Amino acid sequence: MRFVTYNISSCIGTDRRFDPARTASVIRSLKADVLALQEVEHRSVKGQDLLDYLAHQTGLMAIPGPIFLRRSLRYGNALLTHAELLKIQRHELSIPRREPRGAIDVDLKWQGQKIRVVATHLGLSARERSFQVQQLLGLGLTPDGERTVLMGDFNEWWPWSRSLHRLRGEFGRFSNLPSFPAYYPILTLDRIWLHGYQRLLAMEVETSSLARVASDHLPLKAVVEW
Repeated sequence: MRFVTYNISSCIGTDRRFDPARTASVIRSLKADVLALQEVEHRSVKGQDLLDYLAHQTGLMAIPGPIFLRRSLRYGNALLTHAELLKIQRHELSIPRREPRGAIDVDLKWQGQKIRVVATHLGLSARERSFQVQQLLGLGLTPDGERTVLMGDFNEWWPWSRSLHRLRGEFGRFSNLPSFPAYYPILTLDRIWLHGYQRLLAMEVETSSLARVASDHLPLKAVVEW
């Protein structure tokens, strides 16, 4: 099963062009079964909402998770998936006087198995991230026998941070890879955490020439055997 997290930067590339068709091309190339998107701006593209446009162009089902209004438009997280949706929850992770944050929490059915996926985009300050990770871990993400994926843009570039220490304590260590900035990735902001899997077959960053210009983040992909 292929999981991807991708901050699409509102479909505005490193060349400053708004090009949702280019973003859709990158997403199609990833062949993801579940894809977490961050910075999805719900604006019209050829008469369709941007998220609906991406879903239509990729053949995936869209699950929106807007977290705040910007210029009177919804903006935030989203999921795209081939899997059957069983249950959805949305969690508030905001703290006062900081940019609103949240998480999408879904149960999916895949080849007869239930997979829990939580997708998020954490804050820019260490204090925010510490609070938000505490809130996420309070959701009970790693019970015995449950298959869970936590992924998104964690905005955490310091490898010895308290937030990452807590996540490693819950999920174990994962060799996530630098994905930012796209033209020369040196920071590991985008991460995928897994629980209840049998084997991690691959963890890789998409480094195609199209991905390097479509957003300031590169997509991160994990291939998992349950």
